[in-house]
Amino acid sequence: MEQRSREGKSDLPRRLFGTDGIRGVANAHPMTPELALSLGRAITHVAGRGKAHTPRILIGKDTRLSGYMLETALASGICSMGGRVMLCGPIPTPAVAHLTVSMRADAGVVISASHNPYADNGIKVFGDDGFKLPDQTEAEIETLMSDEALLGQRKTGPGIGRAVKLEDARGRYVVFAKNTFPRDLSLDGVRVVVDAAHGAAYRVAPLVFQELGAKVTALGVKPNGTNINRESGALHPDNVRAEVVRRGAHLGIALDGDADRVIVVDEKGQIVDGDVVMAMCAQRMLQDGELRNGAVVATVMSNLGLERALAARGVKLVRTPVGDRYVVEAMRQGGYNLGGEQSGHLVFLDHASTGDGIVGGLQVLALMVRSGRPLSELARGAMEKVPQLLENITLPARRPLEELAELQHTIGRVKAALGAEGRVLVRWSGTEPKLRIMVEGPDEAVIRRFCHDLAAAARQDLRAEPHTERPRWVSCP
Repeated sequence: MEQRSREGKSDLPRRLFGTDGIRGVANAHPMTPELALSLGRAITHVAGRGKAHTPRILIGKDTRLSGYMLETALASGICSMGGRVMLCGPIPTPAVAHLTVSMRADAGVVISASHNPYADNGIKVFGDDGFKLPDQTEAEIETLMSDEALLGQRKTGPGIGRAVKLEDARGRYVVFAKNTFPRDLSLDGVRVVVDAAHGAAYRVAPLVFQELGAKVTALGVKPNGTNINRESGALHPDNVRAEVVRRGAHLGIALDGDADRVIVVDEKGQIVDGDVVMAMCAQRMLQDGELRNGAVVATVMSNLGLERALAARGVKLVRTPVGDRYVVEAMRQGGYNLGGEQSGHLVFLDHASTGDGIVGGLQVLALMVRSGRPLSELARGAMEKVPQLLENITLPARRPLEELAELQHTIGRVKAALGAEGRVLVRWSGTEPKLRIMVEGPDEAVIRRFCHDLAAAARQDLRAEPHTERPRWVSCP
């Protein structure tokens, strides 16, 4: 596939691709087998351009029932263009990114809706360099899908492609993940609880930690096609928290459905989010001279406390729009090697080209083993959080925020009131039909009122009936 540009942005509109691929209810527009077939054809056209060989494309998936349907359609589209398909079966998203490079494939495709319920599904694409496609390439793929005449004639006879199963895909990834853990360290005697959310990592996650010596208690490892993310994994870390305390474990690791993000739990059953993990790792990498160009990359959602903690150590925080793909783009552009999201997407660019929950968990374990200190102690000294409240509201229409006059007026008023002591962020979700409101500040009661005012202003602009999810304290000291 084409190399990612520095900005990765496009002047062409994208109707199908969001912040993390195409996503929707499986077997309903746009997430239909017809679309998957068309997408497979377009990907093969772009992947094979300028290549002397037959395009080789990997397909991995999570454990959703609809994965079979979409996998078959995608493979059919690729084969109709003469491409060769390598089927990896259920495997984490970062495994597809890694295998795309190690197998010298021209593209890698993941069929997964990540943390969404099982009825949803999604498709995201990696280039031959293991990085997610830039916006302009996704826009080009959409253009090809809308006018298949641009693809040329379909292959016939011996030109039709074929699909093969990559039998050792899981084992290759397990070896890769283990090699990201320092070779001079061991997990012998370390007790770890791992929850794979009945998702893509249900086999590989326990193996990685076991083969490094840990005593593993595995949860969420019995997928049935409909239970992915259900009351388990990163969305429901209470299972891991309870099991860590019950078994006296040193660490809990809760993955999401495609295992590209992780929620870490300390030995006391307390959640340690992505911001705290980045603060801990930045401090260690800075001390060891491994933190490149004196910066960490995170999104606009990361807590103000992370920015302050890094600044106190002379490290800059580079902020990006929400989405780990934008974090990675900024990391590559600036030559940085540590980044991520508060939600648990952790990117260690020295090891992986995308967020990897298992690799992230291993880096935390390396910190613990090397220091000889429990995670609760490491986390407590990493950063001091600023109270942060997140509120999601469902609205009847999706209009550009700059057109919502009352909301813009309220945003200005809230920003002026908070000054340098807080932040406000209002944005449309990239994966759901919701307006997301985030407010940070030193006074919890004040920021709760500000959240209410912003939600009311948005409803007034769009004349919406009150329908708000329960406000969620994302970060609170």
